[in-house]
Amino acid sequence: MTTILTNAIVVTMDDALAVHEFGWVRVDGTTITALGAGRPPDVPGAEIVDCAGDIVMPGMVNAHCHMAMSVFRGLGEDVDDRLYRYILPLERKFVSPEMVRAGSALSALEMIQGGVTTVADMYYFETEVGDVCAEAGLRAIVGQTLADFDPPDHRNFDEGFGRVEELVDRYKDHPLVTPSIAPHAPYSTGRDVMARIAQWSADHPQVPVQMHLAESTLEVKWALDTHGKSTVTVTAESGLLKPNLICAHCLQLDDNDIRLMSEHQVCVVTNPRSNGKAGRGIAPVEKMRNAGLPAGIGSDGAMSGNTLDLFSQFAPVSMFAKLLAGSRKPLPAVDVIRMATIEGARALSLNLKTGSLEVGKQADLIRINLSAPRLHPMYDPYSALVFAAMPSDVTDTMVAGRWLMRNGQVQTLDVGKAVSDAVGIAAQFKSEMARIDGQ
Repeated sequence: MTTILTNAIVVTMDDALAVHEFGWVRVDGTTITALGAGRPPDVPGAEIVDCAGDIVMPGMVNAHCHMAMSVFRGLGEDVDDRLYRYILPLERKFVSPEMVRAGSALSALEMIQGGVTTVADMYYFETEVGDVCAEAGLRAIVGQTLADFDPPDHRNFDEGFGRVEELVDRYKDHPLVTPSIAPHAPYSTGRDVMARIAQWSADHPQVPVQMHLAESTLEVKWALDTHGKSTVTVTAESGLLKPNLICAHCLQLDDNDIRLMSEHQVCVVTNPRSNGKAGRGIAPVEKMRNAGLPAGIGSDGAMSGNTLDLFSQFAPVSMFAKLLAGSRKPLPAVDVIRMATIEGARALSLNLKTGSLEVGKQADLIRINLSAPRLHPMYDPYSALVFAAMPSDVTDTMVAGRWLMRNGQVQTLDVGKAVSDAVGIAAQFKSEMARIDGQ
């Protein structure tokens, strides 16, 4: 099957940052086979999609997420100790394969509608997340979390490694879903377990490693009190600071930490909305990128950042960098879109497959309708995308040549069921919260 999208502003995000006015993109099967400007090729039997001057661009990469946690969205929003008062007790009581599937389906729906085509996830019962992503047609890295704080799906690290092995066996050859091992954080695994994970990773080099790193003062204090060193140094000495390690948050860093991360060729993901809401600080994104660290943008879980699209992350990630520098210059709009597409794909080691519109790459792309008044006049498509566009502007989403959404209608998920299943789980949460508050 050949599909040709034509009459579009084609924002490629290739190395030259080519933008084709009156552009077109040809898709054969799962792959982009040609693109350019002007008259498209005449291919008998091809599906022609007239984009009416809309933007066609790479699908976005949500480089750090907890999909199942969409069912916690808005819960205890203004309660300062909500993590210990509500979230952890609710997780221990209610997190199950069924809950993970329901929350992940709601998140997959939201991301497809918001133009996200690739997601890196880490949570519990992660085989369920992989199943949902495969059914929804999303490209995904799915990470089984390992932690020592009484997680809901393993009683000890041996059981946790068993879940990782199960995940790897299920998805090792899948065209869209990549299994991953995901130690929660240095303080919640410990140095010995990080060393064990580093050895496991060396024995399974095809399996990505994801973790939270330098996210909180609690983590920094743990590293200093326990080891007399920074959390990045402790991670390095355990052997886990390794090429292509996907490090989420990266807030509490000094120059030596960034140097170490650069030397070990790790990748980073910033989560500006969730970190800003929690008052945890601003990631030194400019310093990390200047040190050569590929940087992606993540939504975090909906419990923390509420929304899972990337449009809501764009202005904060740019503004926070400008606030740190006291200047308009840091993280210009084009760099933010880089981070949301090709650089985010590079942070996940998926840049040879996705992240830009180039011949030979997978046809992961989105169409953004430009009819909204807030998008005009358009002097710069990157500025419009970062500071004015919204998820509702996305009309079409494609992954590997398959339409996940056409004309605003999701094709691969039952929208009503995804919402009703999540609402049903929320009713259980509300009852338990009432019980907790009545104690």
